[in-house]
Amino acid sequence: MIRTPMICACLLGLLGSSAPTLCAANCEAIQHLSLPDTAITMAKQVSSGNLEGPGITKPLHDLPVFCRVAGVFRPTADSKIHFEIWMPEKDWNRRLLGVGNGGFAGSIGYEGLAGNLRRGFATSGSDAGHQGESEDASWAFGHPEKISDFGWRAVHLTAERAKDVVKEYYGRPADKAYFDSCSDGGREALMEAQRFPEDYDGILAGAPANAWSHMFAALLSVAQSTIGTPQAYISALKLPAIEQAALAACDASDGVKDGFINDPAKCHFDPEVLLCKEADSLDCLTQPQVDALKRFYGGGEDGHGRSLFPGLVMGDEDGGWREWVIGHGPGSAAIYQYGQNYFRYMVTGDPKWNILTGDVAASLQQAIKTTAADLDATSPDLSRFQARGGKLIMYHGWNDPAISPWNSIAYYESVQKAMGDVEAGSFLRLYMAPGMEHCIGGPGPSSFGQLGIATTNGPKYGVFDALVDWVEKGVSAETVIATKDVPHEENKVMMTRPLCPYPAVARYKGAGDTNDAANFSCSKE
Repeated sequence: MIRTPMICACLLGLLGSSAPTLCAANCEAIQHLSLPDTAITMAKQVSSGNLEGPGITKPLHDLPVFCRVAGVFRPTADSKIHFEIWMPEKDWNRRLLGVGNGGFAGSIGYEGLAGNLRRGFATSGSDAGHQGESEDASWAFGHPEKISDFGWRAVHLTAERAKDVVKEYYGRPADKAYFDSCSDGGREALMEAQRFPEDYDGILAGAPANAWSHMFAALLSVAQSTIGTPQAYISALKLPAIEQAALAACDASDGVKDGFINDPAKCHFDPEVLLCKEADSLDCLTQPQVDALKRFYGGGEDGHGRSLFPGLVMGDEDGGWREWVIGHGPGSAAIYQYGQNYFRYMVTGDPKWNILTGDVAASLQQAIKTTAADLDATSPDLSRFQARGGKLIMYHGWNDPAISPWNSIAYYESVQKAMGDVEAGSFLRLYMAPGMEHCIGGPGPSSFGQLGIATTNGPKYGVFDALVDWVEKGVSAETVIATKDVPHEENKVMMTRPLCPYPAVARYKGAGDTNDAANFSCSKE
């Protein structure tokens, strides 16, 4: 490594202060740093407070002075992984925070980098080895190494190289490294804990799409049951009636009527109540539509009635399902685009493959054979991560329309079964968020410190800060507070609720404002 002159003196007690002064090397000199399979293409100080340019969808503002490092990893002849590492010149909190990807990736999460930087972190992220829109998987056609880059290699290399660059810039390594991401980023998070436990000390994994082969094979079953027959397609115009019926059945079952279902595990909503008694209308469902709705809730099955992947949860159909589940017409929903592109370009290598005609069982077996080793992050053995003191917090919105929330529960319980409840409890927590959609948003409180989104009550109530305390102070992550703001009014709180470590659920104490988290307690009953 090339050593460069420090721009400040690294001394304890400098100018009479007892606090250590963190030092930064000349940023531009980082460009000459030699690292394996790495070409650093940019290393420059950004001091304007603003940043825009290629790949940055909207200008970033209010940035502290920082060293921006960009480059490309080429671990194989067919790899081209773009990465960036941002390091604050002053007030570094001595931590590294990794940013993940969503969908099929294809871009660097610049907004995540900016948010982390403002909070004092050195931060890093990559495009996962290709450039494209989140639903586009055509880059994978005929490129197995790029699938490996996307599946695990890009995130791992970014973690390793970011640590090298941070050490060079500050003259010392980061005290701790963290990873905070959701969706495919949640899958990346679990992949890191399972395969590369030395990369991060603390991991926050949201709504993980960690069982790709089974999730998308199950989607064939769902698609063929819900849009394979024209009469079964449910128009978005009928979603309000479905949501109203689901809420009528279960919203008030916890003693609080608040517009979302607090404990879906105890909701017994039967779609048959919506069956049209007379002519078809927007207030009811035909029998094929009732059957389709049951399939959405029930999830995908193989040809023998066995579950491949769990279904969705009722109570937010009119809000969450329009884009993800129903779309603007049969087959247009986002879940079908992801499923079709996965099988066309990653699994079969057949651009004409059709989600409505693919054989479910055969497609699953082909998916397992071709992509599971690179994409599935389902191993319940986290013993190496636990042994080095790692802490993992998972979270999932109960009203997620993209990835079934039951999947996170299934993975959590698989770790408990494999490692034992006591061992799993020493390093793993799961929080289920009532009324939250995919990673953020929805009818319930959904801001609780994930993805840099602080609660209105302050950072100490957030799940990420709870993770940091667990890693660095040994204080276990317990109840965190979720916030819902008044729409279109910044920092004006509508509701707060506690999120409880699964399987505990927040219960109303029976008195006081139901919009105040203080009037709820966590209970396993």
